[in-house]
Amino acid sequence: MLHRGQESTDGAGGELTVPMAWLYAEYIADELLRTGDLMPPTSFEFRAGRDALALTIFLSDTDGELSGIRVVTQLETWLSLTAYDQPWQEWVRERLAEVAAAAAESGGPAPDLELAQEAWRWLQETELLAPDLNAVPGGAPVVGEDEGPKVWTPAWQLGLPLGHLAIHLF
Repeated sequence: MLHRGQESTDGAGGELTVPMAWLYAEYIADELLRTGDLMPPTSFEFRAGRDALALTIFLSDTDGELSGIRVVTQLETWLSLTAYDQPWQEWVRERLAEVAAAAAESGGPAPDLELAQEAWRWLQETELLAPDLNAVPGGAPVVGEDEGPKVWTPAWQLGLPLGHLAIHLF
């Protein structure tokens, strides 16, 4: 996993720049999903949920100050951003562009942005096999969860509702 633990020495005088905002957002997302106990933490579905939630948490922090105290106060914001009827994908693109523009303007290293962009790329480019919720069963009863029609789905489309449900369960 290239995007985990990536470090930059682009700072002044070879100073190490640690992507604390992204790592903290990822930690919050991980804790929300583990608390909900919806998927095994080793599954691709869990990773999709964690990355979708981490992007939501990281990009919704417009003040640049994620803090432990504010986590509970942000739950409603994250719920509204991850809701089914919201254009989350477009919002992520817009916010990533805004954060990239701000980073370019400041001229400093942006390791948080790099990790967020890598997570977004993975969520868009990776497809997971999931139950086809739009299919109507052909009259045969579905006995096990592995039965029934399946469809390849972009990871973000699985991760987003998983993250939303994890917030509800928290």
